[in-house]
Amino acid sequence: MEIIYSMVAFFQKGGVFMYPILIIFAFGMSIAVERWLHLNRVRSQNRRLWAEVLPMLNDSDFDSARELVNEDKSTIAQMLSMGLARQGAVRRREDIEIAMEEGMMEILPQLERRTPYVGLFANIATLLGLLGTIMGLIAAFTAVAEANPAEKADMLSASISTAMNTTAFGLIVAIPLLLFHAKLTSTTGQIVDSLEMASVKALNVISNTAVRRNKES
Repeated sequence: MEIIYSMVAFFQKGGVFMYPILIIFAFGMSIAVERWLHLNRVRSQNRRLWAEVLPMLNDSDFDSARELVNEDKSTIAQMLSMGLARQGAVRRREDIEIAMEEGMMEILPQLERRTPYVGLFANIATLLGLLGTIMGLIAAFTAVAEANPAEKADMLSASISTAMNTTAFGLIVAIPLLLFHAKLTSTTGQIVDSLEMASVKALNVISNTAVRRNKES
């Protein structure tokens, strides 16, 4: 209980700037958690679909693969569906590759959606903390200038201690948000890399199959 009382006292001494920092923290963490759950779900769905569709591609069963990706809602299915649609029509590697790149361009904004706001909120929390400290120091020096000389030292030290609370709270909020932002960015990059790897493997399988069929014919 003492820890809770200390936290409440710390918050109350910080002044009005503590409230917008707390709101920023709530919004930033909600976005970070939502994005974290979404990206993990995307990664799991992609792994599941790729494990199912790769044997079909290796067996040159493109019709079954096309049907599977068209029915699936994962990001890798969106990319492969555009490539396999071209495969069934023209079977040129360049056209299939362009179609998959187009799919990647549509997927990337979905993966990065709202993630930049986490880093933005971290910076805003830090700046609000500094602003709160500066405003507190201005108020402290103004009050001290009109105070009794015997009380100036005590009033100034107490006012500075209170003003520094906002900077401390801003950093307390900013640090975990920055860590979440770095992790989300890293996870997004890993998903994009896995999609690019899958597109290259799919292209190679399709191209090899087309070459083999041309030789047989």
